[in-house]
Amino acid sequence: MSDIHQKIDQYYTDKIKEHGAVPQGVDWNGIESQTLRFDQQALLFQNETASFSVNDYGCGYGSFAQYLSTHYKNFDYHGFDLSQEMIDNALTQCADIKNANFQRADKPNKIRDYSVSSGIFNVQMEIEDGAWKEYIKTTLENMSQHSEKGFCFNILTSYSDKEYMRDYLHYADPCFWFDYCKKNFSRNVTLLHDYELYEFTILVRK
Repeated sequence: MSDIHQKIDQYYTDKIKEHGAVPQGVDWNGIESQTLRFDQQALLFQNETASFSVNDYGCGYGSFAQYLSTHYKNFDYHGFDLSQEMIDNALTQCADIKNANFQRADKPNKIRDYSVSSGIFNVQMEIEDGAWKEYIKTTLENMSQHSEKGFCFNILTSYSDKEYMRDYLHYADPCFWFDYCKKNFSRNVTLLHDYELYEFTILVRK
């Protein structure tokens, strides 16, 4: 796992240095698709009327914290990332969000109501398929352990158009991960694959 983390750290550190605190800095196409992606994740806690807490795995420069601050008032956000460069940018970008905190880490420091992750399973690079699948499983197990009410994640879909697929990216079978989450985490699992991006989102409610 440490070798995988090191490769991920270097990849995203290079991206944020190249592009800055914009969607391209975390390897996304633009703000519109990023917002659409966050809309799917927010369905996990759409029924919350009181205060709730969130762990953000691979928080990047804090864009999900910014999204939450425009949609919710009562939340406690903890973002962490493998890249110190990302954390430094997050602290700057989100300095005015008083209920958000950030740290460089590979896992959260405590259990919270929900956990989210966006895009952390997409960039496989030259890592072998079996090792990458185990990395995903291990991370999902960690997300489950640190989530009281539920968690969610997204991955590029294996149903993507072949001509647009890239060798260094990971395209997952949504049916496999839906089945895996049903069998290992909860009976209440939602697969979202209808929002016009080449990916899927899975919501796990406990």
